[in-house]
Amino acid sequence: MRPQTKRYRYVYLITAVTALLTAAIVFIASSVQDGSTPTYNSQEDFAENEVPKEYISVYKQAGEDYDIPWTLLAAVHRVETVFSTMETLESPVGAIGHMQFMPCTFVGWNYPGCGGNGSTDIPERELTDPETINEYGGYGVDADGDGRADPYALEDAVYSAANFLASNGAAGGEVRPAIYQYNQADWYVDDILNYYNTYDEEVELVSLEENHLAEEGG
Repeated sequence: MRPQTKRYRYVYLITAVTALLTAAIVFIASSVQDGSTPTYNSQEDFAENEVPKEYISVYKQAGEDYDIPWTLLAAVHRVETVFSTMETLESPVGAIGHMQFMPCTFVGWNYPGCGGNGSTDIPERELTDPETINEYGGYGVDADGDGRADPYALEDAVYSAANFLASNGAAGGEVRPAIYQYNQADWYVDDILNYYNTYDEEVELVSLEENHLAEEGG
């Protein structure tokens, strides 16, 4: 009987270890969201219809230049980084900047070494170089005219997002497919469209500074 008891103990041990590993895998999977540009809505500093007034001129100018609704850009900015109020503008899977571009999408997927989810380590001087971006077919835009297309510069990031969305159908009215290309997950598309439609119907402009002051005071 003793060998049998020992065998049962091994079975119980293997079962317990398997259960723990399964739980760990589920936890990790739930921590990394689908798509190439993850969302981090960990702060809810804004009501569903609120947009910081400080960004409106950039949204509108980029929307006009690329023939897409400015409210679409606001919606993407809201979902991606809560209007750039997140503690970090870098995601665990490698998306960067105000509008959460994967580096390969920003500089171009023809860039040497680009593959997988696009989180290739690209030297900053090349990632932000307009000539390099043009050579490799990227979406990065030097909107502020400083000679660099910088995903961490708000104006550049918004214009780059406008470039991407317009190029993928939004300029022709294909808003949903364009959003899906930005992040290929249905839940993401639904989130963007929810804010986009809300802003179209009843947008309320608020002060970004006042929102932060209210949060600190609370």
